[in-house]
Amino acid sequence: MTPAGRLSAAIEVLSEVEARHKPVRLALKAWGDGARYAGARDRAFVSGLALDALRKRRSLAWRMGDDSPRAAALGTLAFEWGWSPQDVASAAAGEPHGPGALTDAEAAALAAPRPLDDAPPAIRGDYPDWLDGPLERAFGEARAEEGAALARRAPVDLRANRLKGETERVGRTLAPFGAEPSGVLADALRLPAPVAAERAAPVESEPEFAKGWFEVQDLGSQIAAAAAGQVKGLQVLDLCAGGGGKTLALAAAMGSSGQIYAYDSDSRRLSEVVTRAQRAGVRNLQTRSPKKPGALDNLAGHMDLVFVDAPCTGSGVWRRHPDAKWRLTEDQLERRVADQKQVLAEARRMTRPGGRIVYVTCSLLAEENEDQVAAFLAEVPEFHAVSPLAAIEASGLATPEGLQMLAQRITSAGFLRLSPRSGGADGFFVAVFQRGP
Repeated sequence: MTPAGRLSAAIEVLSEVEARHKPVRLALKAWGDGARYAGARDRAFVSGLALDALRKRRSLAWRMGDDSPRAAALGTLAFEWGWSPQDVASAAAGEPHGPGALTDAEAAALAAPRPLDDAPPAIRGDYPDWLDGPLERAFGEARAEEGAALARRAPVDLRANRLKGETERVGRTLAPFGAEPSGVLADALRLPAPVAAERAAPVESEPEFAKGWFEVQDLGSQIAAAAAGQVKGLQVLDLCAGGGGKTLALAAAMGSSGQIYAYDSDSRRLSEVVTRAQRAGVRNLQTRSPKKPGALDNLAGHMDLVFVDAPCTGSGVWRRHPDAKWRLTEDQLERRVADQKQVLAEARRMTRPGGRIVYVTCSLLAEENEDQVAAFLAEVPEFHAVSPLAAIEASGLATPEGLQMLAQRITSAGFLRLSPRSGGADGFFVAVFQRGP
């Protein structure tokens, strides 16, 4: 494909996302299914351009003076990918597949974009206006900078699987991809984010991935799992297991001792957990399906640890799912808050006296984090909050430097909040409760 054809394809994908409110992955798939002629580099270009345009949709519109998909794609090439105005103009006017020559207004905006200095925080931070209040609660005057960090490409984080070998061996295997220790957790490795039109390193095609040596898992997710503390020999329930990323991290920390149960309200996800666990060499996992009435009843009051990766708005992972922030509504936030209350009530039922609950969201909003914690502790006085930092230290997974960094991410109320700007990871909130003394 020519640059002109690639640009037109990205505009087509963005237009489909906007007009039909379709998730970008589905729009990209639909385009790819109809573009059999497109090679791997073409697909990486179109995907990368569409995703980067969605990451910075509002600031691009401000700088271009135009909020159309076409303006977003043109602005991304110029302001994010570093193309000269002349190169952008050449791609737009390219025959026969270009989207059409630049207008005078587009050429002027590319040559002298409107500065962002006097833009409102929601535009500088690239998020919807209605989220300005909630994000101000979380970050105050820094909310635009936090939003801007969430609008950048994310690195690729990996977790070396202790059940299959040492982190150093995994690091040597992935060295050609640029993998380096995270410096925060002993088992965490990081690959840099791909640049411009390049695709992410295809680490999942490596034989060692098929052998279960490592998993792709964001550093923030790994830190949240480490907040379970010392888990060897315990009875552990992952109450919202999803695809099983944190289930596998917990199982690796358990070292095949004790028992871990994986449950999710969507039974379709549990099949993926089983497949991934087999590859990872997990031998102490049981799954509980919601299709079976009373699937968790015999676990009630017996769990040493209940891990709650709560359903949430996902505001902390906008780097990876940039279209999601534009589909998020206040009604959806209210529904997630209600879901979280129900999940916490079930976690309480499962926890034995002296046991713990780890409450995690990949959200930055206080409504899903501090407010939920305060409500839970007020309604359930037999539980009290304990230090997530102490739990992470007890896990034995954090490096000394990592503990120092995480200590700076503890909120004034004693909880852990991570964000791309402050913690170099996806946005996560972690609270730990103990039942009884």
